[in-house]
Amino acid sequence: MSEKRVQKTKGKKDAARELAVPEGVSVAYAGGIFKAKGKSGECSKALVAKNVSIKIEGEKILLSAKKATKREKRMIATFISHMKNMLRGSNDGHTYVLKICSGHFPMTVSSTKDEFVVKNFIGEKIPRKLKIKAGAAVKVDGDKVVVQSASKEIAGQVSADIENLTKRANYDTRIFQDGSYIVNKDGKELK
Repeated sequence: MSEKRVQKTKGKKDAARELAVPEGVSVAYAGGIFKAKGKSGECSKALVAKNVSIKIEGEKILLSAKKATKREKRMIATFISHMKNMLRGSNDGHTYVLKICSGHFPMTVSSTKDEFVVKNFIGEKIPRKLKIKAGAAVKVDGDKVVVQSASKEIAGQVSADIENLTKRANYDTRIFQDGSYIVNKDGKELK
C-alpha cells in the first residue's frame, strides 16, 4: 500500500491525499460507509466527515478537502490509517496471540464457534465464559490462543476480552500468575 500526498495548485489550503488499493482487494464507498473485501474477509467502517470527500478511481482512493483547516487534515490522516488497516486486514488478516499460564491449578481452555470457556481457573467450580464477537475466529493450540479477524478492532477487542476474562482483583501478580496474557499483538512482537 502506498500513499501519496497531492498538492493542488488552486490554493494553499486545499488538502488531498491518495491511497493505492492492493492487488486482490475490492473497495467500495457509498453512504458514508467504506467497505474492503479480499481473500481474508470483508470489513466495513463508517467514515464520515463534513468537509472531507472520499472518491474511488480505479485502483486509487482519493481523499480531499477544500480550504482545509487542521481539523480536516487530521480527519484525512485518520481515515487513511483506518483504510490501511482495513485493506491489510481484508487481504492478510489481523492476528493476536495469547498465552495461557496455569501454575496453581490445571486450567482447561476450549473454544467453539461463538463461545470461549475457561474451566478450573484457580480452582473455581463455575466455568468462565465469553461470547466471541462476530467476525473473529479463536483457536486454542496447547497453551496458545490465536485470535484472527479481518477487522483490527474486532481482533484486538476479542483478545482483550479473553485477557480480562481471567483477571482477578486483589491478587499479587508476582505470585498468582495464572491467567491468559497477550504475547503478540498484530504487527508488534512483545517480549
